[in-house]
Amino acid sequence: MPRSVNSVASRARKKKVLKQTKGFFGSRGNVWTVAKNTLEKGLGYAYRDRKKKKGLFRALWIQRINAGVRQYDMSYSEFMGKIEKKGIALNRKTLADLAMNHPEAFKAIVDKVKE
Repeated sequence: MPRSVNSVASRARKKKVLKQTKGFFGSRGNVWTVAKNTLEKGLGYAYRDRKKKKGLFRALWIQRINAGVRQYDMSYSEFMGKIEKKGIALNRKTLADLAMNHPEAFKAIVDKVKE
Protein backbone atom coordinates (compact mmCIF):
# COMPACT_ATOMS: atom_id res chain seq x y z
CA MET A 1 0.00 0.00 0.00
CA PRO A 2 1.46 3.40 -0.94
CA ARG A 3 2.19 6.04 1.67
CA SER A 4 -0.64 8.53 1.93
CA VAL A 5 0.13 12.19 2.60
CA ASN A 6 -2.36 14.99 2.43
CA SER A 7 -0.35 17.39 0.31
CA VAL A 8 -3.39 19.54 -0.49
CA ALA A 9 -3.96 20.42 3.17
CA SER A 10 -0.27 20.87 4.04
CA ARG A 11 0.26 23.14 1.02
CA ALA A 12 -2.78 25.18 2.04
CA ARG A 13 -1.41 25.57 5.58
CA LYS A 14 1.95 26.74 4.26
CA LYS A 15 0.33 29.15 1.80
CA LYS A 16 -1.75 30.63 4.60
CA VAL A 17 1.32 31.32 6.73
CA LEU A 18 3.40 32.64 3.83
CA LYS A 19 0.55 34.94 2.82
CA GLN A 20 0.48 36.40 6.35
CA THR A 21 4.27 36.93 6.37
CA LYS A 22 4.29 38.65 2.99
CA GLY A 23 6.42 41.79 3.20
CA PHE A 24 8.57 40.61 6.12
CA PHE A 25 12.31 41.24 5.82
CA GLY A 26 14.49 38.68 4.06
CA SER A 27 13.84 35.00 4.68
CA ARG A 28 11.20 35.81 7.30
CA GLY A 29 8.74 36.29 4.46
CA ASN A 30 9.45 33.35 2.21
CA VAL A 31 11.27 30.49 3.99
CA TRP A 32 8.67 28.23 5.54
CA THR A 33 10.29 27.43 8.91
CA VAL A 34 11.55 30.96 9.51
CA ALA A 35 8.23 32.47 8.43
CA LYS A 36 6.26 30.12 10.68
CA ASN A 37 8.37 31.02 13.73
CA THR A 38 8.23 34.73 12.96
CA LEU A 39 4.45 34.65 12.51
CA GLU A 40 3.89 32.77 15.78
CA LYS A 41 6.07 35.27 17.65
CA GLY A 42 4.33 38.21 16.00
CA LEU A 43 0.85 36.94 16.78
CA GLY A 44 1.91 36.44 20.40
CA TYR A 45 3.12 40.03 20.60
CA ALA A 46 -0.11 41.24 18.98
CA TYR A 47 -2.22 39.40 21.57
CA ARG A 48 -0.12 40.69 24.47
CA ASP A 49 -0.08 44.26 23.21
CA ARG A 50 -3.83 44.42 22.66
CA LYS A 51 -4.09 43.99 26.43
CA LYS A 52 -1.21 46.39 27.10
CA LYS A 53 -2.80 49.10 24.96
CA LYS A 54 -5.65 49.46 27.44
CA GLY A 55 -3.23 50.26 30.25
CA LEU A 56 -1.31 52.73 28.09
CA PHE A 57 -4.47 54.63 27.25
CA ARG A 58 -5.48 54.73 30.91
CA ALA A 59 -2.06 56.20 31.76
CA LEU A 60 -2.50 58.83 29.02
CA TRP A 61 -5.94 59.79 30.35
CA ILE A 62 -4.54 60.14 33.86
CA GLN A 63 -1.75 62.44 32.61
CA ARG A 64 -4.24 64.61 30.74
CA ILE A 65 -6.58 64.89 33.73
CA ASN A 66 -3.63 65.69 35.99
CA ALA A 67 -2.43 68.43 33.63
CA GLY A 68 -5.94 69.88 33.42
CA VAL A 69 -6.52 69.82 37.17
CA ARG A 70 -3.12 71.36 38.05
CA GLN A 71 -4.31 74.63 36.47
CA TYR A 72 -6.85 74.88 39.29
CA ASP A 73 -4.37 74.12 42.12
CA MET A 74 -5.36 70.50 42.70
CA SER A 75 -3.55 67.22 42.27
CA TYR A 76 -4.92 64.30 40.30
CA SER A 77 -5.40 62.10 43.35
CA GLU A 78 -7.14 64.87 45.28
CA PHE A 79 -9.45 65.52 42.33
CA MET A 80 -10.34 61.86 41.81
CA GLY A 81 -10.99 61.38 45.53
CA LYS A 82 -13.34 64.37 45.64
CA ILE A 83 -15.11 63.45 42.40
CA GLU A 84 -15.81 60.02 43.89
CA LYS A 85 -17.20 61.55 47.11
CA LYS A 86 -19.45 63.93 45.17
CA GLY A 87 -20.86 60.99 43.22
CA ILE A 88 -19.96 62.36 39.80
CA ALA A 89 -19.92 59.29 37.57
CA LEU A 90 -17.53 60.27 34.78
CA ASN A 91 -14.80 57.90 33.73
CA ARG A 92 -11.18 58.87 33.07
CA LYS A 93 -11.61 58.72 29.30
CA THR A 94 -14.43 61.28 29.40
CA LEU A 95 -12.64 63.51 31.90
CA ALA A 96 -9.48 63.50 29.78
CA ASP A 97 -11.48 64.43 26.68
CA LEU A 98 -13.16 67.29 28.54
CA ALA A 99 -9.81 68.53 29.87
CA MET A 100 -8.32 68.56 26.36
CA ASN A 101 -11.18 69.65 24.12
CA HIS A 102 -13.74 71.38 26.36
CA PRO A 103 -11.87 73.31 29.06
CA GLU A 104 -14.94 75.33 30.11
CA ALA A 105 -16.91 72.14 30.84
CA PHE A 106 -13.91 70.69 32.68
CA LYS A 107 -13.64 73.88 34.75
CA ALA A 108 -17.31 73.52 35.71
CA ILE A 109 -16.62 69.99 36.98
CA VAL A 110 -13.58 71.18 38.94
CA ASP A 111 -15.63 74.00 40.50
CA LYS A 112 -18.37 71.53 41.43
CA VAL A 113 -15.79 69.26 43.08
CA LYS A 114 -14.15 72.15 44.97
CA GLU A 115 -17.44 73.20 46.66
